[in-house]
Amino acid sequence: MSHFVTHCSAKTTLSARCAIFVLFSVFISTASLAGTIVRVSTSVGDYSIELLDESAPLTVANFLGYVDRNDFNGTYLHRVVDNFVVQGGAYRFKLFEGPIDIPVGETVVNEFGASNVRGTVAMAKVDGDPDSATNQWFVNLADNSANLDANNGGFTVFGTVLSDGMAVLDAIDELRFVNLGAKAPSAPYFSEFYDNPSSFVYMNVEVTERFSAAAHVYESGTGLLITSVNIDNGSDIVSLNFSSVASDLGFVIQANQESVIPRQAAFDGIATFDSNVGRFTIPSLEVNLNGSVSVISNVIFKLIDPARARFLLDSYEQP
Repeated sequence: MSHFVTHCSAKTTLSARCAIFVLFSVFISTASLAGTIVRVSTSVGDYSIELLDESAPLTVANFLGYVDRNDFNGTYLHRVVDNFVVQGGAYRFKLFEGPIDIPVGETVVNEFGASNVRGTVAMAKVDGDPDSATNQWFVNLADNSANLDANNGGFTVFGTVLSDGMAVLDAIDELRFVNLGAKAPSAPYFSEFYDNPSSFVYMNVEVTERFSAAAHVYESGTGLLITSVNIDNGSDIVSLNFSSVASDLGFVIQANQESVIPRQAAFDGIATFDSNVGRFTIPSLEVNLNGSVSVISNVIFKLIDPARARFLLDSYEQP
């Protein structure tokens, strides 16, 4: 976005010639983080990871390769061991076909260094082969250093869960699990009773410019809007992300279809979509415009292209 307004009325309607978002005089302050930040959106909630770019550069580069290709988006957590690890990154589920393997790249050289304590993120690998990590990764739910630091050359820690993100992982650990074989040996599900894989815990993983705990975030640098939406008053609840697209009409976003995953439940402040009128509303949106962070409210998009799931920003309010 190359333009933005510096002043506007309490409620502003945007046209194709209008600017996109407003900057507030009071900005949100954030602590500086040294490593790349990725946001993991799951069916249970979102959390963020700071990557150890300097101490595990090969592993981080390998992980980010999958992220950049959107390989992790729409994948499910296939292995959760109580009070041990939450593991995923390997499989999507396709209706009538079953688990679909994520394409696997080259293996990465083991870079064991940091210890596998609670809240760290590490690569899974083949038994007896320290240099076999590819796309599967896990979060340590407990201090697993006595086990994982000593086995198979040590499991490479390449990131740390930020802030209170472990609350999401603990909530996943508390879910029921189902064993469906090698590609879902202990897959958590969020429905009361297991019926089908639509109630698995799915995830999206995206690089972000900064850590944020806000439910809805837009960044001009990445062009991504990350959100969760209550569709037609509870007929469906999903998490997904949108990409901004060039348009003469104004600020237009398009849903990234591979990122549409089920959400366990609605929450206070969740976005809404009314299919009858084609209106998508975000109650409070945190906006990062090239490092200047602000919040706008009652952000309304209008559906303009159902086939491509494109929306045009219509209006917003200052808090």
